[in-house]
Amino acid sequence: MKVCIYGAGAIGGYLGVQFARAGADVSLVARGAHLQAMQDNGLKLLIDDEERVVHPKATDNPDELGEQDYVIIALKAHSVTGVLDRMKPLLGERTRVVTAVNGIPYWYFHKHGGNAFEGKTLESVDPGGRQWNELGPERAIGCIVYPATEIEAPGVIRHVYGDRFPLGEPSGEKSADVENLSELFTNAGLNAPVLDRIRDEIWLKLWGNVCFNPISALTHATLDVIAGDEGTRAVAKAMMLEAQAIAEKFGVKFRVDVERRIEGARKVGAHKTSMLQDLERNRAMEIDPLVTVVQEMGRLAEIPTPAIDTVLALTVQRAKVAGLY
Repeated sequence: MKVCIYGAGAIGGYLGVQFARAGADVSLVARGAHLQAMQDNGLKLLIDDEERVVHPKATDNPDELGEQDYVIIALKAHSVTGVLDRMKPLLGERTRVVTAVNGIPYWYFHKHGGNAFEGKTLESVDPGGRQWNELGPERAIGCIVYPATEIEAPGVIRHVYGDRFPLGEPSGEKSADVENLSELFTNAGLNAPVLDRIRDEIWLKLWGNVCFNPISALTHATLDVIAGDEGTRAVAKAMMLEAQAIAEKFGVKFRVDVERRIEGARKVGAHKTSMLQDLERNRAMEIDPLVTVVQEMGRLAEIPTPAIDTVLALTVQRAKVAGLY
């Protein structure tokens, strides 16, 4: 099984080490000092008080790798469109594309159970429909990323917590491709159940991201503070209720209520969201895949989003002032 991880950063590097140790023919696409360190010294994972080092093929030139069975996209969602041309040498007739990205994926309205928006592309996550047209929704397998990892130094990944990567076909079927992929994750020591309602899980994670990420970027507060303060908790709840109404209009079922979801975030503790970390590190912020897309889907569903609109406008302005949008 040939697997290419496109974007071998914190999460992609974690997967790369675990897959290589499980015997997969894994290759990594990366760049800069991180790539150079992997080429010189291998890729190191710090996990469970041990160091795991592997030496997979690592490159910044996908032309060297050939067609793959699976391409796992582990980039920031807003970066994907910019590398589509470079991905093409990896894609054969039977290649599956695994979207291990935050937010709503480009294939969301593919095989969506007769939904009126079947075949619709979302401009905020797939500008011009390029991912839909060039990767193809028929190649897609959904993947939700729950673990937290970080690049401690070039070529060195530290695992913080978690091992869960739920998978699912857009159609909900248990295809051989998704079952084989789940087996690869399992052999690598990861928890990757195959779900028949992958969109429910996408929204469960996005439900928190849509509010906690932008609020943290505006306030520089950690999750425990946002969810514990009466004012910011109320803003988060208002945004989440708007998002829930939109998701349910498209057939999503939430297995927990909004208060339990907020409490879950509070119990994570003094954690900085990915958007706040990007702001502090002067990196482009994932505003469109986490927030703008919910606003866009609200317009499609004809559901007003006053709380999301307000926080989104402030967050975009904050990012523009910092030169990160």
